[in-house]
Parts: sequence; structure tokens; C-alpha cells
Amino acid sequence: MSASQPATLETPSPVSVLGRGAAAGRRRGEGALAGRLTLRALALGYLALLLVAPVGMVFYRTFEHGLDAVWNAVSASNAQHAFWLSLEIAAIAVPLNTAFGIGAALLLERGRFRGRAALGVLIDLPFAISPVVVGLTLVLVYGKAGWLGGWLADNGLSVIFSVPGMVMATAVVSLPFVARETMPVLRELGTDAEQAAATLGATAWQTFWRVTLPAIRWGVVYGVVLTSARALGEFGAVSIVSGRIEGQTQTLPLYVQDRFENFDGTGAYAAAVVLALLALGTLLAMNLLTRRARERGAR
Repeated sequence: MSASQPATLETPSPVSVLGRGAAAGRRRGEGALAGRLTLRALALGYLALLLVAPVGMVFYRTFEHGLDAVWNAVSASNAQHAFWLSLEIAAIAVPLNTAFGIGAALLLERGRFRGRAALGVLIDLPFAISPVVVGLTLVLVYGKAGWLGGWLADNGLSVIFSVPGMVMATAVVSLPFVARETMPVLRELGTDAEQAAATLGATAWQTFWRVTLPAIRWGVVYGVVLTSARALGEFGAVSIVSGRIEGQTQTLPLYVQDRFENFDGTGAYAAAVVLALLALGTLLAMNLLTRRARERGAR
């Protein structure tokens, strides 16, 4: 090219532009795929490290001496008492918290009153404070030297170091679940159906049973499942108010600790497996009910 000729810019062909764009798109796609795979591997590794490996080791140690040793451990009288006591406490605390949770959810979502925010904070308080603190506060109020303990003792009533105190401690730590699982469902439901029922002459009670409760039932079910799991596995608060008397006020989690401290590994691991199976059974039942409900809804 001579010095007198003007410089010209090469115009890339459409084919080359499309080729470079496709290559860049492939690189971005490969990068996104690699990022997803990395995150998935990290998540699975984290779960394996913190959950799968410890639980798997508990199951392995439980059965390493054979089924006879496991049967002897779970059929011991103290283990049986701890198991049934845990179920008894959950059978009392869960219905109480279910009724309270539904009422509290309706009050917070449908009501407009002073102190509404404070009530929500109080319901969430068990999420924030240690269960041990819950147990100590119950002892301060209902123990023999507490505010109400003397009066209760004078009237022949015992709360601390007995089943009523254990039920109260369990109810406190599992208090928020039903309310917090039901409130978003109520919020999404709105009030149109309830107002229509009232317009047609339904009472508030009829509206609740025929309109509101069927619409929020799965939120309630999720809350009940979480409450049950929390109630069956509670340790900290119950350990304070129970006295941990073997064969009397010892729940299954307390029994696990007692066996472990007394170097009875098989007994501790077997009881821990029973707790894990109870929780797993509860979750499987919830998933089965949810699947059947979706199938009925699809039809």
C-alpha cells in the first residue's frame, strides 16, 4: 500500500462474528455449569461431613455387636420407660401448641391491635434463647423456692422435677412452629373466602371449621411435624426441670446421655437410633400426606 492511499478497516464477516459469539456463549455455559457443579459438590460435602457421616457412624456402632445386643439395649426397663415418657410428653405438648399456634396465627394475621408486634416477638422468643435458660426460668417460677412453687407445694402440686414441668419446658421450646408455619398460608389465603362465608350467614366458628381450617391444613401439618420432632428430641430445658431421675423423669434424649456417661455405648447408640427413626418416620409420614394431597388436587 502506498503512502498516498487511505487506510481502510476490515469489516468482519457475519460468519466470523457468529462464530465468536457462539464460542463465547459456550464458554459462559461451561463456566456456569462448572460453578453449579462446584456449589453442588460443596453442599453435598458439607452435608456429608456434618450429617451423613455422624449419623451413619451411629447406626454402624449400634449394630456392630449384633441384633441381640441392640434388642437387649432397647428392651431394658429404663429404656422402655424413657421411650414412653418421651411419647407421653409429646402427646400433651404437641396438641397444646397446635391449638395455640393456630389461634396465634389467626390473631396476628387477622387482628389489628396494639401490641401485635410484641406478641410476634414473644412467640419467636424460643428461637432466640437457649433451652437451658428456658429450664432455669421455669425453675425460678415453679420451683419450691420460686414465685409460685411454695403455693403449689402447699396445695400438693408439683411442677419441677415431675412430668408437668417437663411438659411445660417442651411446650415452651416447641411453641413457635405451628404459628410460624400457618401465618404465611393465612396471608396468602386472604380474607375473601371468609368474608363470603360471613355474608352467607356463617358464624365465626362455622367459617373457621369449614373455610379457614381446610385451607390452612397443610401449614398446620408442617407445623405439627416440626413441633413433634422438637418435642421428642428436646434435651436442654427438660434436663433442668426433670432432675433426670432414672426410671422416673428420664426422657429418651436424657437416657442417651446417661448411657453414654456410664460407658454403655450400645445402649446410648441404640436409643439414639430410636430417636432418629422416630424423626425419620414423622418426616416420611408428612411427605406421604403431602403427596396424596397434591394427587387429589391434581384430579
